[in-house]
Amino acid sequence: MPTPSEIIDFSDDPAPPGASPWVGPRAPERIEMVPADPSWPAQFDAVADRVRGALGPRVLELHHVGSTSVPDLDAKPIIDVDLIVADPSDEAAWLPPLEAAGFELRVREPWWQEHRMLRSGDPVTNLHVFGPESAEPWKHRVFRDHLRRDVRDRERYASVKRAAAEQANRRGETTMDYNLRKQDAIREIYTRAFRAAGLI
Repeated sequence: MPTPSEIIDFSDDPAPPGASPWVGPRAPERIEMVPADPSWPAQFDAVADRVRGALGPRVLELHHVGSTSVPDLDAKPIIDVDLIVADPSDEAAWLPPLEAAGFELRVREPWWQEHRMLRSGDPVTNLHVFGPESAEPWKHRVFRDHLRRDVRDRERYASVKRAAAEQANRRGETTMDYNLRKQDAIREIYTRAFRAAGLI
């Protein structure tokens, strides 16, 4: 388990020179924002059943995170899931069963908390894989829980997301560019979320 100081830290290690996190080619994709869908929690449950069915006891934790985990928040219609396994670098232990269950590895960035990301459809899902010592899944849950409680920050975040999506789509940017456009506002909200959670 990470320490509180690790959870509130945003000093990420950069990628090694010449390294890319993407597995395969990466093309710009349109950022679609839709109103909150009350079926998103049930969609997460279906994804969670698939992951647990594929990995069994190798699933240490599984969490619905991201905007679709927050009621009344507009979002991209993509279910974000954090999967905790014993060792993300040991891909042979968890990747083949997930591929057999319909997930495709899209991102591999061992320099950043051993993060991997897989994509699946029906529902469209980003499955983020981390280890038990990673702070990022804790950040995700602190942010999620804060937005569930705080209407003002939830509305502010929705406004920032819509503006970032509009600009990214107009310029033909990637999802990563869209995320960078939100970063300053996210950090401001994180500060309030960390304070509310007693981490600072």
